[in-house]
Amino acid sequence: MLTINKNKSGLKIIIVGCGKVGSTLVEQLTQEGHDITLIDKDPARIQAITNAYDAMGILGNGATYSVQKEAGIDDADLLIAVTDSDELNLLCCTVAKRVGKCVTIARVHTPEYSKEAKYLKDKLGLEMIINPEYECAKVISRILYLPTAEEVSSFAHGQVEMVKIRLPEGNKLDGKRVMDIGHDIMANIVFCGVERDGQVFIPSGQFILKEGDLISFVASRYDTKRFLGKIGFKTGQVKDTLIVGGGKGSFYLADMLIKSGIEVRIFEKIKERCEVLSVLLPKAIIINDDGAGEDALKEAGLETVDAFVPLTGIDEENVLLSLHAKQVSNAKVVTRISRNNFKGILDNMDLGSVVYPKYITSDAIIAYVRARQNTKDSNIETLYKMFDSKAEAIEFKVESESDLTDTALMNLKLKDNLLIAFINRHGEIIFPGGHDEIHVGDSVMVVTTHTGFNDIRDILR
Repeated sequence: MLTINKNKSGLKIIIVGCGKVGSTLVEQLTQEGHDITLIDKDPARIQAITNAYDAMGILGNGATYSVQKEAGIDDADLLIAVTDSDELNLLCCTVAKRVGKCVTIARVHTPEYSKEAKYLKDKLGLEMIINPEYECAKVISRILYLPTAEEVSSFAHGQVEMVKIRLPEGNKLDGKRVMDIGHDIMANIVFCGVERDGQVFIPSGQFILKEGDLISFVASRYDTKRFLGKIGFKTGQVKDTLIVGGGKGSFYLADMLIKSGIEVRIFEKIKERCEVLSVLLPKAIIINDDGAGEDALKEAGLETVDAFVPLTGIDEENVLLSLHAKQVSNAKVVTRISRNNFKGILDNMDLGSVVYPKYITSDAIIAYVRARQNTKDSNIETLYKMFDSKAEAIEFKVESESDLTDTALMNLKLKDNLLIAFINRHGEIIFPGGHDEIHVGDSVMVVTTHTGFNDIRDILR
């Protein structure tokens, strides 16, 4: 069961843009006790969100002084601009920095702006620039580097991976206690979450794994592949990938894959965009077709390709393409879904790995919001929501001494349904036992079914 840890004092946050990311932010930030004001030009959008959540809505242009003034910019802690326009988002943040004292975050999509993120942050005084398509492409690329995994997330500046797999029939982990796996198969693996029949467990050593479980484990990048190999999973990255749709997300993904030596073919229906992609991605094969026809997909090699990623921008089309690919090929399929209206139905479909860009974006922003609230004792470096937000993995930087530093973990009074997955001490990764301690300067990853932690001390009862 998910337990919400209410913040001691919420921030006053203005969100400009009531689209997919904006509404997701409202949902999560109101749950965590923040004071939210929305700005959007669409009255229907504002009405829908303010009816569903405890938030105030203002109709208007979020880049204007008068509208920001009405929204309370003078005493706001944070302004987050997530409209569909990069330029409007940057302008909203620029105005907010001139008229208020708040921190600003802008969502951008355009590759040129992403390349100049550091310059824009410095010159415009932005705290964060986040590009959903780029972040989504990073998530997909990590999955394709380890295609037998359902999800792959990175922690400790890339030194540690959290991998989610589904335990197949007849696997050697089926029926094993977690505590026996380190002895019988391989040490330095921490099992931090199991989903079974819709329920999420933070497994103890006595927990017995079963066929069909969705399992998340943490290991170093090197040990991840070794462990998967030992339990019968393939560990090589894909050799070639077929992408449908030639938008910004496809460009980012193709660029990453090509740099890793993976061959890429892209379907794009607009001729002018094909010409642009041919210049930007000279090593990719660009096919001027919408990729929706069975014959075109077959001719492009769908039946033999290692990976298939539909990125059309239309959820329904992505779902149909993924279902078709699962029927006619053994490719690793990754499905991008922008909305979650029918998430319950989608979860019961065989769509391969499913990624939701809006959650990737909102998780990064919420991690920053929580970090803004923290005390001087710690700071949040990474936040990752697991198992459809039923659990969280949080990486804290321990900034100063507290009740939990320099004390053996076995002597700490930790909350239930919580696990300390690893300690990063000056680049050395420690998978802790009861005698290990947390020191000032460490980064500590905590996995828990509680949510809302913004300080390392929140792990204590």
